[in-house]
Amino acid sequence: MTTNAEHHKWLDLTIEEALEPELPICDPHHHFWDRPNDRYFLDDLLSDLSGGHNVVSTVFIECQAMYRKDGPEEMKTLGQTEFVQGIVAQNASGRYGNIDVAAGIVAFANLAIGSGVERVLEAHQAVTPNLRGVRHITAFDGSPDVPRPRPFPEGLLGDAKFREGFAVLEKLGLSFDAYIYHPQLHELADLANAFPGVTIILNHVGGPLGVGPYASKRDQIFEEWKDSMTAVAASPNVVVKVGGLVMPVCGFDWHERAMPTTSGSLAQATAPYYLHCIEQFGPNRCMFESNFPVDKIACSYTVLWNAFKRLAHDFSPSEQAALFHDTATRFYRLS
Repeated sequence: MTTNAEHHKWLDLTIEEALEPELPICDPHHHFWDRPNDRYFLDDLLSDLSGGHNVVSTVFIECQAMYRKDGPEEMKTLGQTEFVQGIVAQNASGRYGNIDVAAGIVAFANLAIGSGVERVLEAHQAVTPNLRGVRHITAFDGSPDVPRPRPFPEGLLGDAKFREGFAVLEKLGLSFDAYIYHPQLHELADLANAFPGVTIILNHVGGPLGVGPYASKRDQIFEEWKDSMTAVAASPNVVVKVGGLVMPVCGFDWHERAMPTTSGSLAQATAPYYLHCIEQFGPNRCMFESNFPVDKIACSYTVLWNAFKRLAHDFSPSEQAALFHDTATRFYRLS
């Protein structure tokens, strides 16, 4: 297991200058946490953002960090929102530059408790004016060789009690961030059709798997994923985050290479996935995402956004504005 210092030394083996440094970016997907030998706070994020890209605002996404130790189980997740709101206040002091960090906050509340989740969400709203939505990870696969990020059961998106809680999102004007694996995309399409008044923001291009029983089947999985994403795109209340493919669960090996990938290689390998999403959803329903620090396992922040810019090079200025900034700020309702 490498240390943070060793990993940063590895990342520094591939250094790039930021392409198109004037292009405004809203990064709609990053985390803050404090885990054993792994801390990612405001200084860490700002250090990653210092490579030359014009990041003007960000959205924090829940990540099981800083829950309360005591109190009712369903209320413990308020600790995370309090923690991030503290970072918002820290950043607002003016000592850290002009980036609007965590301008939107996506919290976790257990929708599976049904309509009772309303008082939990109202408590989150009381903590921060920046609350924009909820992410309830439901990624699930029956294979023991596929990571299971949360201990929720199979088929949760179709569960009656979960949908009872999901309905509260529309009542409170909140969006839903979905992290699932690609075999579950049909479940998401059904949920979207059942709740057309809730904006669903699909994380990490729908989670195409490349490990366990999906390893060595990239071409087959890609075609299955394409068909499913096309079906999901038919629901106008679904938008998609374009990114996340460097996570090991997707089956690529960038994190295991002697040298970190370049933006050119990254763009070439991810283009079939990312361009299909943009083609099906349109730039006005797609937003590039960093997924930092998770995606830092494979490349630096500068390299990652350079890859996105290479992919978007042939799009019009208005399409680029949507992909890098406007879609995110519109759907997360940022000023």
